[in-house]
Amino acid sequence: MTPDVRIHEDVRELASAAARLFVEEAREAIGRSDRFAVALAGGSTPKATYELLASEYASPSDLDWGRVHVFFGDERTVGPDHEDSNYRMAKGALLSRVPVDSVHRMRGELSPPEAAALYEEELTDFFGGPPRLDLVMLGIGDDGHTASLFPRTPALDVRDRWVVENPVEKLGTTRLTLTAPAINAATRVVFLVAGEGKAEALKEILQGDADPQDYPAKLIKPTNGPDWMIDRAASRMLG
Repeated sequence: MTPDVRIHEDVRELASAAARLFVEEAREAIGRSDRFAVALAGGSTPKATYELLASEYASPSDLDWGRVHVFFGDERTVGPDHEDSNYRMAKGALLSRVPVDSVHRMRGELSPPEAAALYEEELTDFFGGPPRLDLVMLGIGDDGHTASLFPRTPALDVRDRWVVENPVEKLGTTRLTLTAPAINAATRVVFLVAGEGKAEALKEILQGDADPQDYPAKLIKPTNGPDWMIDRAASRMLG
């Protein structure tokens, strides 16, 4: 399916549109299955979206937060209070500011293989089988990575797991990440991309013919998308 690309003037406008999409998807999922399972992303653009959700949609009359189940697309191998933790960022921007009870964090303080196995088990227990998240929110790096699927790393070749530990040699660390099959199984996937620094990677992902091993975001091909919400600066190289 051809990606749906929507260009917004700036980060604020993008974040506002993304917050509305989050709420719309949540209401629809709750109406359909009495719950909304979402995987959050790290990064500055998603953070702006979370802050808007907390400031504009925190009331139960806006969204039944008690039926929202929060998962994560990836995590650093650090504890939940570490400044680099995606969970810590999401907690400060959103989760501590809305009445959400069901937060499923990746346990970055454990050994990476144990943390990945536990999170995969948590996902399959929640869904009663292969995970099918209602919404996965993603960003991209200027190297074309998404979640913690980095170029030329082992996780890109995984087809039989939902969560893995992924050694990233260029960063000298290991990350925890949903795999491409787990992301592609979601009902809806949306990329939030802002800034001129992402323009070259975005052009290659959307319009280029490079190997997905070099631009892993190209591996994300859900049945219903994905959706791309980008700002004007990030779109500058698109034809």
